[in-house]
Amino acid sequence: MIDSLPIPLSPPFTPAQQTMLINLVRRAARAEIMPRFRTVTRADASTKSGPHDLVTEADHQTEAMLARGLQRMFPHALIVGEEAVAAKPALRDDVSEAELAIIIDPVDGTWNFVHGLPLFGVIIAVTRYGRPVMGLLYDPISDDWIIADETSPARLEAALGVAHPARVSRGGELADLQGYMHYYLMSQSRQEQLAPLLPAVARCIALRCSCQEYRLLAQGAVDFVMSDVLNPWDHAAGVLVCQQAGGVARMLDGRDYSTAITKGVLLSAADQATWTRLRDHFACLLD
Repeated sequence: MIDSLPIPLSPPFTPAQQTMLINLVRRAARAEIMPRFRTVTRADASTKSGPHDLVTEADHQTEAMLARGLQRMFPHALIVGEEAVAAKPALRDDVSEAELAIIIDPVDGTWNFVHGLPLFGVIIAVTRYGRPVMGLLYDPISDDWIIADETSPARLEAALGVAHPARVSRGGELADLQGYMHYYLMSQSRQEQLAPLLPAVARCIALRCSCQEYRLLAQGAVDFVMSDVLNPWDHAAGVLVCQQAGGVARMLDGRDYSTAITKGVLLSAADQATWTRLRDHFACLLD
């Protein structure tokens, strides 16, 4: 992976290209996701890594439509989707070596989608040599999105052209913090380490949807998101959105996030003080 570049690079997409990307995502959601919502059943879903890791035709068809459109728009970019990686895992390694990669999570929160819960989304991340430079978190139910790039603050936009700045919370003391942790995706040993520490925070749950978790973090509804399952389609966009909404996102050991990192704990929080409090409290995860 290239850690530094010899010259500064311009933003990956112009405003017009960002609009093209948003319109493509909205079309894909209307064509492939929403017609299947609350019509697809558990019997229609297949499993991947385990019985709760579901995939449906909505995932496959949405990814295919997005990949085709993105490749036409950006012919020199590496296009990598979650379902493509499931079929060919080596594709994941290519992202950190690509000058420009676009990562697709076609239906983030498939378990919720299959069970009729309106907590799912589409995630698009743009990276340079594994470092996020643009992120899009789209909600097909409300038809709105949070978007950010490395040169612009995060903002919440809607189809009618209404836009508002996205801003993280003020953080706070440990006992006042609310957030999301992917506890049940962690190993048994990590769960045992963490269990006695969880009552120290005000609330710690999971939505089964990184898209919505990062959206709520960026809007100040919660104070942190923590995970040790480092799929880039789940986190690359959310890391950048958090940072551009005023938050702090890095690995628990202090490293900057990169898609090249496959082991460790990623912590995104409202500010540096909150991030440090959480890092210190959950320091057992550094072992």
